[in-house]
Amino acid sequence: MDQTKIALLSQLFKEWCGQEPQQVTELPPSGSYRSYCRMQSASYSALGAWNADARENDAFLSFTDSFYKMGLPVPEIYASCQPEEVYLLEDLGPVMLFDRVHNHPLDDTVKDLYKQSLKGLVDLQLKGKDIIDFSKCYPRAAFDRNSMMWDLNYFKYYFLKLVRIQFDEQALEDDFRHFTDYLLKEKGDYFMFRDFQSANIMIRNEKPCFIDYQGGRRGALQYDPASLLFDAKAKLPKAVRQELIDYYVDILAEKTTVYRVEFMHYYQGFVLIRLMQAMGAFGFRGIVEKKPGFIESIPPALTMFADLLDEWTLPVEIPELKTCFKRMLGSVYLKSLINKLIE
Repeated sequence: MDQTKIALLSQLFKEWCGQEPQQVTELPPSGSYRSYCRMQSASYSALGAWNADARENDAFLSFTDSFYKMGLPVPEIYASCQPEEVYLLEDLGPVMLFDRVHNHPLDDTVKDLYKQSLKGLVDLQLKGKDIIDFSKCYPRAAFDRNSMMWDLNYFKYYFLKLVRIQFDEQALEDDFRHFTDYLLKEKGDYFMFRDFQSANIMIRNEKPCFIDYQGGRRGALQYDPASLLFDAKAKLPKAVRQELIDYYVDILAEKTTVYRVEFMHYYQGFVLIRLMQAMGAFGFRGIVEKKPGFIESIPPALTMFADLLDEWTLPVEIPELKTCFKRMLGSVYLKSLINKLIE
């Protein structure tokens, strides 16, 4: 973050709390192009954010305002200067759910944090559909066919082609069309967080708080729990993933009608499209941009693909896509590339 932006944020900080920030610490970059810094004075702390994408800022600020007013677990916005692309928000601390699952045994305490997160997600999804201004969504107002095809092509060009997985182009396009036709049959008028993963859940006082939902849009319920439970970086065991999705459906059923068998069929489909989107990100951010952490996520993600193939129940024919998954799992080139890039 350049000094001009830090100076603007320092001014916002002083206007907010009446004190000059005594310490400004830039936070490590993540998968996005946003920049953050922690700003602290003798009595106050806040996060300063800068993002050159004005529409993304507008979405985040609008969603946060709506969620916060409803008492949902999101940060408070203290101040913003949208022409200058900066804003000041509540400091939720340095601990992510990812830190807790990665650095501690996967015991009942950690699983309880996941359950709290899923319970909060249900409120966000169900209440969000009524309070969010969906005209602020960016880049799409819904997880519609265009959104799905963007993700599938992201997977094709930034993973399959990048790691030299062979496929029949027309057959794969046919499968993409059949697959999206199937997913679009599920009801999709809820708020979809879009990137509900362990790195976007902050833990403060043993309670989860949510960040980075600026890509939210209308969508099906299944996508967000799929994002969290099949988060390759977290490496949740299969049995724990099953326990947690059962818990999510139980909580959901307390608040709305759920047909479990049908829900779980679609859930597997949304797990699949989320994993493909993630593989595209691992290819682009890891292999192309060489950002740390993304290459290391590919092996656990491949294990998740193997689990899906072993338990395949999707009622849609996508033979070329399934063949691609099997070729990924058996690719000598992919394994050697991963080993080379991790060294």
